[in-house]
Formats: sequence, structure tokens, C-alpha cells
Amino acid sequence: MTLDVPNLKDFDQRLRDEAHEDLADLITEEPTKKTQIIAIYGKGGIGKSFTLANLSHMMAEQGKRVLLIGCDPKSDTTSLLFGGKACPTIIETSTKKKLAGEEVKIGDVCFKRGGVFAMELGGPEVGRGCGGRGIIHGFELLEKLGFHDWDFDYVLLDFLGDVVCGGFGLPIARDMAQKVILVASNDLQSLYVANNVCSAVEYFRKLGGNVGVAGLVINKDDGTGEAAAFAEAVDIPILAAIPQNDDLRKKSANYQIVGTAESEWGELFAGLGDSVAAAPPVRPAPLDQDGLLGLFDAKDTGGDFVLEPATDMDMRGKNAAPKESLEVIYDEA
Repeated sequence: MTLDVPNLKDFDQRLRDEAHEDLADLITEEPTKKTQIIAIYGKGGIGKSFTLANLSHMMAEQGKRVLLIGCDPKSDTTSLLFGGKACPTIIETSTKKKLAGEEVKIGDVCFKRGGVFAMELGGPEVGRGCGGRGIIHGFELLEKLGFHDWDFDYVLLDFLGDVVCGGFGLPIARDMAQKVILVASNDLQSLYVANNVCSAVEYFRKLGGNVGVAGLVINKDDGTGEAAAFAEAVDIPILAAIPQNDDLRKKSANYQIVGTAESEWGELFAGLGDSVAAAPPVRPAPLDQDGLLGLFDAKDTGGDFVLEPATDMDMRGKNAAPKESLEVIYDEA
């Protein structure tokens, strides 16, 4: 038996129906739809998966029904949730089942811990395919498994923000979520990625999209303030600030969950869970490159550098021998 994958166009429309409410202009009200579909974006290595694994665990402790879907080919979100154990991804499982003439079942790809239901879409090996296409195929299979009939309060989607491939922008481009959460720290590159995501949100809003930004989570916060200044500049709220802390670093490296009431960090993640639940999606005001550099001290970024135009002679180098001009110069009368 072969897997009957639904038409992507039909799937897009179903997801639009799932997240159709234009909440981004109603910034004074909380989201009203029962299921909140939230896409979390951040630069690779910024701690997005650490934040999301602990956030989902805490939200489940708070009595919410949470589905966590890892959409990063590294599959580190569920690894953090499952104590380092890698669960079979939807893409690899689908491939194996198809070759065996079998259908994929929920228990093949979805696993539980602490009340959180979690799965990984997965992705191709380096040089062997498009990560974005893997995302699309994964969502097609979720539709086949009954995604729209599932009963969850929150569906959290973990996406790489520093990959511009269209597949990673699906939640924004095709209204697959109601709101976006950004994860960044006080460094230029992570804020550059966060600003790019804001630009994407605003671009698709102008084309009739409905997705907004719920806010920013500052991770590895060292107190220097650039991320907070960014949030103020693009007009989005700060949902939480997770400090730069050696204990957190070690626990993350050892796949330990700190998003629990039993942890000293439980109160922080409980507050983040409350903020994520209540934050309405807003339209950001993305910065240009000079505005982004302006958040940092110029001596650290080169923000005061003045562009010096190159000349034709510069480009020719050793071949820049002067040539006799053909210009006719007339003597003054």
C-alpha cells in the first residue's frame, strides 16, 4: 500500500482555516481561537530549542495540551525534551514505511514526556535535498495523520530563522500560524536574524497575510541591553529574559529539563508560559541595516565606517597603464 499524500494546495487552505483570524490588528485583545499555532524562530545555536523544550514542558505542567513539532533538520528540540534520545523523524519514517508498503501511524512518529506530545519533521542530509521541501512533505503527512482533528491548546513549531529557503518560511508565508515568537540574545547576528523574520512578517502582512509577532525571548542575557533595545525599536514586547548562566548551560548540555516547578528556574519558565499564552500578535517595524547597527557601539561593529567607492583604476591594478585620451582640447580664444 502506498501513502496517499493530500494535495498541498488543499492543505494550505486547511491551515489557513485553522489560523484565519486576523489578530495582528487587534493588539489590545488576547487571541480568542482555542488552538494557538505558534512558530518560534531564532538563529541556529541561539538556544531556541532549549527555550522551546522547557517552555512546552512548563505549559504542560500548567495544564495545557501541547504539541511540539520540531522543524529544524538538526532535530535538537525533541532531543532536549527526551533527555538526549533522538526520536524517529517523520521524513525518515515515511520513507521506510513507503518502501515497505505500509502507512505511517501516530505511534511511529509522535512521543510523549511530561504531558508534552512531540514529533520531529526531520530533513535531508547535507547536500542531499532541500530542507524546505522536507518541511512541506512533513506537514503533508501531518494532514494525512489527522492534524486538523487533534485537540491541543497550543501547537508550537520550531523553525530555523537564519535559513531563507521558502520551506522554513511556510508558517508566515501561508498563514500556518497565528503568531511568531523570536529568540535572540545581545549579539548582532541573532538580532539580524530576528529582524529578518520581522521583515518577512511585515512583507506578507502587506500581501494580505495574518501572522503577527507575539514578542521576543532574550536568551543568554548578559545585561548589555541590545536585544531589549531591538525589541523597543521594532515595537514588540519582551516575553522573558533568560540569563546567561553556567548552571543553565550545563543543564542544557546534559539534556536536563529546567522548565518544571521542581527546578529553581521553574518560575521563569512559568512566567514565559503565561506571557506566550496571552501575548497578542502585533505588526513589527523592522529596521534597516544602519538601524540595526545603531543598536550597538560603533567601535564594536564598525557602524561608523564610511563606504569608499572603488575606481576603474583600482579594479585594473597592474593593468592600469594610462591610455592616451582621444578628447580634443581647444585653446581658449
